[in-house]
This record gives sequence, structure tokens and C-alpha cells, in this order.
Amino acid sequence: MDEAELPEAMAAVLADYERHLVSERDLTPHTVRAYLGDLSAMLEHAARLGHVDVTTIDLRTLRSWLAQQQTLGKARTTMARRATAARVFSAWLLRTGRTETDPGAQLGSPKARRTLPPALRADEARALLEAAATRADDGSAVGLRDVAVLELLYATGIRVGELCGLDVDDLDHERRVVRVLGKGRKERTVPYGGPAERALDTWLRRGRPELAASGSGPALFLGARGGRLDQRAVRSMVHARLADVPGAPDLGPHGLRHTAATHLLEGGADLRSVQELLGHASLATTQIYTHVTTDRLRQAFRQAHPRA
Repeated sequence: MDEAELPEAMAAVLADYERHLVSERDLTPHTVRAYLGDLSAMLEHAARLGHVDVTTIDLRTLRSWLAQQQTLGKARTTMARRATAARVFSAWLLRTGRTETDPGAQLGSPKARRTLPPALRADEARALLEAAATRADDGSAVGLRDVAVLELLYATGIRVGELCGLDVDDLDHERRVVRVLGKGRKERTVPYGGPAERALDTWLRRGRPELAASGSGPALFLGARGGRLDQRAVRSMVHARLADVPGAPDLGPHGLRHTAATHLLEGGADLRSVQELLGHASLATTQIYTHVTTDRLRQAFRQAHPRA
């Protein structure tokens, strides 16, 4: 059963909810697809149980759906995300007068296991940037771009989507800050250091003009054909450059984000500042990096302290 096969009343409500997510909550297309996929599955399950519209969906129905997901072997993180999608949808139904109750308010969800995000050591991060700079010694525009991308990712900890969305005017060279448009279209200003500034200056003076084309527009980073640099290209490049560093873990751009956060905290930055730099809506999201630094401290203690 797909959305087209849902009972007509359910399909209409789901279409209204999609418009709400896009126009009122201004969520990214990826997030909207994730929400709609989860809710379509929930409504299909409800329809198989005999429901023809959303007014009769109750807590038992929602729990039955999640139980089915568990029997299918879905990961705890997936289960938690789907429970959240159901709760937010149920609250919207009540708020907009489509139902008289909010069964999702009582719906629990499995706690996702918080795994420690992998991160580079400081020497590995330095080796990564030095290896990229060595490759760029040939003066190629792509090589200069890759150095600037890596320096900026490591300096700021911004998301790969945020990096690819940057325009030239988002850089303030005098103050060494970049204006970033994050999740929920929230804007923040993130500082970067001297090495990133030098790499960006070289890219803008020597590399970008070589790749620029009529359709480049204001994009800060360009692909080989002159269009705005694609996220997939950045991921491939990061994996390739990390392969030049012996023993380094195989991380993507998000691994450099983890690395930046970890090194900030290890260097003495406070958690609130790191939260603001990374653009986390909740401090709890940032707190996972304290586990990374604590784990490293514990490892250093075991290796170095005579009474460990």
C-alpha cells in the first residue's frame, strides 16, 4: 500500500501535513521526505487495522505500529525517529482541530544508544591538511579548492550542506567569520583562523576564477564544471584525502565536524560556545562530545599514570 492507496481522508490529511512542513515549518526537502515516509507507513498500518481516517487512530494503534517495526528489526534510532514523527503529527492533528485527542502524547520511544562519534587526533588532522596542501602544489584549481574546503570544515565544524550553500559574500575576511544558514534556516556566525583564511584567499584569487562559468553565480565553492559544489563531491574528496593519512579513520565531512567539536572542548572551550558554533538547537546534542573527550582523558590516564 502506498500513499495513493491510503483511504481518501487519510491521504488528504497527509497532503495537508506536507504543506504544513514545507510552508510553515520551512523544513528541508530531506527532512520532509523522512517525516512523510514514516507517517505514510504509520497510516498504512492503521488502514490495515480498519481505520479509514485519522480521527480513530489511538495509542494502541501507534504502539502496534512501533511493535511491528521492532519485529522487522528496525534500529533503535529509526524506532525513536518514527515515534517522534508520530507524536509531532498527532499533536498537529489536535492543534488544527482534525482530532479531539492526542494519542501520541503518551507514546514512548526506545532510547537510541549514543555512540561516540569518531574523530581525528590533532596530529591526524594536521597530516590531512598537509597532505591536501602537498597535492595542491601543482596549482590546480581543484586542488586549491579542496584545501580551502578542508581548512574551513575543520576550522568551523559546519555541516557539509551548510558549506556547499555558502556564497562568496558570506565570508567576512576582515573579522575572519563566515555567515552560515543552518537547519530551520537559522543563521549564525562562525569564526575561522589564519590557515583557513589563507587557503580561502588563495582559492578566491587563483582557483575560483579558473573554474567560474556563466552559471556559477555567487557560490563560494565550485565544482569542476563551474556549478555550485555538490555535497557528494565533498564527501568523496574528504574520504580520498583521508586515505593519504596512514592510520587515520575513514571519516566523511561530518567526521571533521566531530573532530572540530572535540578539539575545541579539549582545548578548553565551554560547551555553550561549542553549541552555538555548531548550530545545535539543544545543548544535549553537544554534550555527546564531552563523552569523547572524557574517553580520551581516561585512555591517557591508563597509559601514563603509574597508579592507573
